[in-house]
Amino acid sequence: MSAPDADADPDDLERAVLDLLDRRADGATICPSEVARAVAAEGQEWRDLMDPVRAAVGRLVERDAVDVTQRGEVVDLASARGPIRVRRRS
Repeated sequence: MSAPDADADPDDLERAVLDLLDRRADGATICPSEVARAVAAEGQEWRDLMDPVRAAVGRLVERDAVDVTQRGEVVDLASARGPIRVRRRS
């Protein structure tokens, strides 16, 4: 049996991150779980998409499109532990 996230298209996940941010006010943040919930197929557990969503966020960080924050401060995604937020890079 394949992993539940095997069908998660990386480009779709990146677009979903940016689309959700586009719907927010400038400087506003989103939680990666919002992206996972938005793209999860019917019957698919959104939590299974959290690692692919974090990977998509990481690619967007590398392209200088977004920042990852904790408690309002920009952090390194690779070393971040606990809840993170994502915002457009200003």
